[in-house]
Amino acid sequence: MSNVIKNPARLYSAEKPSAEQLKRFEKFVSGHYGALGLEWVYDEALSDGFRLEVGSDIYDWSREGRLRQLSDVLSSIDTEDAEKVIPMFRDALDKWRLKAVPEEVGTVLTVGDGVATVRGLPDCEYGEILLFEGGVRGMVQSITKAETGCVLFDSDGAVSAGSTVHRTKLAAGVPVGEGFIGRVTDALGVPIDGKGEIIAAEHRPIESPAPPIAARQPVNRPLKTGLLAIDAMFPIGRGQRELIIGDRQTGKTAIAIDTILNQKNENVICIYVAIGQKASSVRRLVKVLEDEGAMKYTAVILASASDSAPMQYIAPYVGCTLAEYFMNQGKDVLIIYDDLSKHAVAYRSLSLVLGRSPGREAYPGDVFYLHSRLLERSAHLSASMGGGSMTALPIVETLAGNVSAYIPTNIISITDGQIFLDTALFRSGRRPAVNVGLSVSRVGGDAMTPCLKNAAGSLRLELAQYREMKVFTQFSNYLDDGIQSSLRFGEVLMNILKQEQYRPYDEWEQVVILVSAISHGLDSLPDSGFEETLRNLCAGFAASHPDVVERIKGGEKLSDGDRAEIESYAKAAEYVK
Repeated sequence: MSNVIKNPARLYSAEKPSAEQLKRFEKFVSGHYGALGLEWVYDEALSDGFRLEVGSDIYDWSREGRLRQLSDVLSSIDTEDAEKVIPMFRDALDKWRLKAVPEEVGTVLTVGDGVATVRGLPDCEYGEILLFEGGVRGMVQSITKAETGCVLFDSDGAVSAGSTVHRTKLAAGVPVGEGFIGRVTDALGVPIDGKGEIIAAEHRPIESPAPPIAARQPVNRPLKTGLLAIDAMFPIGRGQRELIIGDRQTGKTAIAIDTILNQKNENVICIYVAIGQKASSVRRLVKVLEDEGAMKYTAVILASASDSAPMQYIAPYVGCTLAEYFMNQGKDVLIIYDDLSKHAVAYRSLSLVLGRSPGREAYPGDVFYLHSRLLERSAHLSASMGGGSMTALPIVETLAGNVSAYIPTNIISITDGQIFLDTALFRSGRRPAVNVGLSVSRVGGDAMTPCLKNAAGSLRLELAQYREMKVFTQFSNYLDDGIQSSLRFGEVLMNILKQEQYRPYDEWEQVVILVSAISHGLDSLPDSGFEETLRNLCAGFAASHPDVVERIKGGEKLSDGDRAEIESYAKAAEYVK
């Protein structure tokens, strides 16, 4: 039984009820809501029924209310099997009976900027979907004693002050399934690529708890990016969260796309979530994925810069929900959030409109929780849970390299490492512009195959020594032969890290290049056309030593004999054209 309601109940109808009917209504109200009066109100629109309002509960026995009950019953039927649709509808109609079910209805107080404030829904829950007039949907984001704040996912033009709002008692959810692979959808799972409707396997709530510790296992399987600068020094494991961070136009998205392209034969499903990006840029990106055959295992979710702040806010959670669907089936998933700094800005806009107190940089106090509850859902599940994984590559944009800003520091503390892209390196032509000193992977060698781990060896140490030596010798007038040789060796190591976009390396190619460079086999090569020379090196070695390449592909530790074969071939320089 509900709490006693002090205000009298109101009965609306076009015809005044008889004394006996009023007595039955009063008995019903008294039994369910406590002792209170009943007031009859004339409403000429209710010629075919009545509406009983008790506080925020409404019993709608009008034609529209009864049709709404029937619509709810029919919409709950699973129509995936087309042959069974009509029999299921008939069965539902045979069994359907009208029920006196209360509807909680509120009233819109204000609406604007994608946010509506509502009065009269005391029992609604955070994250619940509300239904406004005109079919507009919204999600509860703020609850106070006086009113409820709700973000709108459709145009707010159909919503006005004074209009009614209905509770659905359903958490926000989206359709998921295999049908989303190869498609481009908006933040609500609606296709926007003109390829027709998507048949969903099920609906899942966009908010779900992260897997507990007992349901996880160590991150120990590599997710290969195909980028030598990352795979050899900052390896990413399946189930890891590795941040890609840097200023605008430093190649952050390029790293993410190269990683997607490199999953072609890795049995990994990729999900790219574009937040606040230009729609034209995403179209070009999708065209690249289609041309390279990557859309066969990739789903794209777009909340563009022209979309509302609520759509940009919900997009990464929708992508994560789709990724969880595949992870729970035991599959490996890569999800890219591009980018979370724009996501934070969208959330800040919503929060300020909702009247939340601004904090540092005007962000609300729960912005850390906003991203932590998203990224913590990435995991490598235990064998008992299916063994699937979700690897997250969030992207964050910095201003003038300021990694100590609010959002970057938040996400750095949540993730398992970061790949920092340096503007100066990018402008000097070193791409990907990975700053070796500021980048780190907290999974480290556990996410590398023994073969690549053995080949990379002292690469990071050699690069650190080169950077120090270059600083100390930049003002020297005379350099002896030993120092010049060391500097040349460092330049070669920097050159092998340069890589053309959309041309990832296979792991065996990375091993051949690393062994050749670290053994000083590439010191005599000219700087011009260096990357093309490396690809000739790999192609020539594969043709002349296919047995060694096959052993490298096996992933086992590199033998001394195979290492000697690579070093000998590199120093012969037969591949230089």
